Order: sequence, then structure tokens, then C-alpha cells
Amino acid sequence: MKALITGASSGIGRDMARYLAKMGWDLILVARREDRIRDLKEELDTVNVQCIVLDVGRAEDCYALYERVKDEKIDMLINNAGFGLAGEFIKTNLDTELNMIDVNIRAVHILTKLFLRDFTERDSGIILNVASSAGFMSGPLLSTYYATKNYVLRLSEAIYEELRRKGSHVKISVLCPGPVNTEFNRVAKVKFAVDGISSEMCARTAIDGALKGKLIIIPGAMMKTGLFFRKFLSEKGLLKIAYGFQRRKNER
Repeated sequence: MKALITGASSGIGRDMARYLAKMGWDLILVARREDRIRDLKEELDTVNVQCIVLDVGRAEDCYALYERVKDEKIDMLINNAGFGLAGEFIKTNLDTELNMIDVNIRAVHILTKLFLRDFTERDSGIILNVASSAGFMSGPLLSTYYATKNYVLRLSEAIYEELRRKGSHVKISVLCPGPVNTEFNRVAKVKFAVDGISSEMCARTAIDGALKGKLIIIPGAMMKTGLFFRKFLSEKGLLKIAYGFQRRKNER
């Protein structure tokens, strides 16, 4: 079995690679930081690991990635690469936000479509898209990030139903964690207002859920409870809560 993981140099992507390697999966690690994925390759010396250095934020790199590996039998595609940016919408950097849209949305869209065509043709394969609990709502002070994760969640759900109605054996899952202890905080320039779960726990839950064909994967009882109770609040009420939550993250 072989998995391709984008954003494999750190955090959840790195720990997914470690977990899959323990299960005997061969890996294709994709990231911008060559030194990190090379170090990870050396660590995972019990399986066959291929490293590909490129930037999925560039559409041409996404197409090049697919062309490079399309003749290999990839059993699982994990679209994990992504980042966030905190701040008031009128003040955040536009170029950074457009790059975020390219990484968080366009790359996921391109790679999902290209690999899904191959998976459906052979009627096997798993796609695991990494979204966030942010995908279920709007996020004042982290607005673009929340919007990108809404896209990933809803796209994955729609594809799931299309596959289900065709009786396809291809599986698609979407990971929607709450706070996870990774480099996300430093890149987004925030601190979580609540304790995050470990990246290792998140990765294990994600892989196990995807292998079982679970559509939406939410690690941790606290986040599942929180998402359940959001059903009883109005949209304006949710916006007020989200704003307060994000403001506390920015102030910590």
C-alpha cells in the first residue's frame, strides 16, 4: 500500500506518515522544506519513502506532482498542506491570503480531481482531505482561513455523495479537528484559547477513520460536543462567540 501526503514536513502530516509507516505503508512525502522530509525519510527506514520537494500553492506544481506519480499505484491521497492567518480582514495581507487560498483550496481541488479520476477508473483508493472544525462556521479575525476550510469540507461531502450513489468503492474522508498542537499557531500568529490535542492523536484518528470510510472525522470528545451544541445557536450568536474566541487567541 502507498500513500501520498502533502504538507508532510511537520505537524499532522508528519505524524500521519509515521503512523502509516508503522502499518507498513510506503510513502510519497511532499513539502517545500527538503531538509525536513529528508530527515523524516531517514527516520522511517522500515518502508519505502520517496521525497518530492515542491510548492502545492503553485497550480503548475500540483499538475507536475500528478504527472510525476500518476503511473504509481497510490492507494491514499492525503491533502494536508495548509496554513492560516489571523487578524481583522481589512488589515491582513492580501498576498498572504491569496496564497492561503491557493494552498488550502486550489491545491486540494486540483489534486482531488486528478487522483479521483484515476481512483474511480480502477474503483479503489482513499482520499483524506484535511479541513478543520473551522469548516463548520464563520471565523471573524481568522476569516479567510475559516472560509477555505468550509470549502474543503463541503467539497468533500459533495464528492462523497456522488461516489455513494454510483456504488463506488472509492472512499473520501475529511478531517475536522479543533485545536491541535502543531506549527499552525506560529504561522497564523495566534495562540489557542483552549488546550489543543496532540498531533499524534489527531493523525491516528484521521488515518483510522479514513481506512474505515468515515466521511467526517472529528478527533476529541470536547470538539464533538461543541459542534453538537452549535446547532442550537443562531448564526449571529455563533459569530459573536467565534469573534470572542478568536480575540482571546490573538490576545494571549
